[in-house]
Amino acid sequence: MTPIVPPARPGMARAAALALLNRLGIDAQAPTLLGRRGYYRNTMGVPGENDRGIYDDAMLLVSPTAFVTFNANTDPTRAGGHLAVLVPGVYTYKLGIHGLSRPADQRYEALVQAGPVTVQRDDGKRETGWFGINIHRGGYTTTSSEGCQTIWPEQWDAFRELVKSEMRRFNMSTITYALTEFSA
Repeated sequence: MTPIVPPARPGMARAAALALLNRLGIDAQAPTLLGRRGYYRNTMGVPGENDRGIYDDAMLLVSPTAFVTFNANTDPTRAGGHLAVLVPGVYTYKLGIHGLSRPADQRYEALVQAGPVTVQRDDGKRETGWFGINIHRGGYTTTSSEGCQTIWPEQWDAFRELVKSEMRRFNMSTITYALTEFSA
């Protein structure tokens, strides 16, 4: 069985992350999340492809007081129909509850949209709006995404607590999330 998570966290250097953010006009003087779709595209799944259903992407917290990388997924778990893929860009998130349509015991704190996002649907339609594209905990046997950004479950608690801590430290009610795409 092919593993769905790489054996180590992404090895991106702080300088490289800051350079990517700078190209997007973000100076990272406040905590910022950086997503890197396809970070492991040549070492996991089909070489050169952006696979679905595996944690082949990277999520980084970049701030003046912290720099930590996490294994992530930035695509839906599977393909088909009206599923949404977040388009690379700069978005705003806040702390909130993931799974509001689920029973109370299945809801938990995550990062939720604080502004509109742009998605590309698998059926070809591009839309901008409020779609519940959250940043939340993934699963061990699935990335648990219908379009959300998910973090490997063994890293989720550390990710959430670090983001919360950094947002408190900098007195932030929202955090910028910049999604970029690796190009070979």
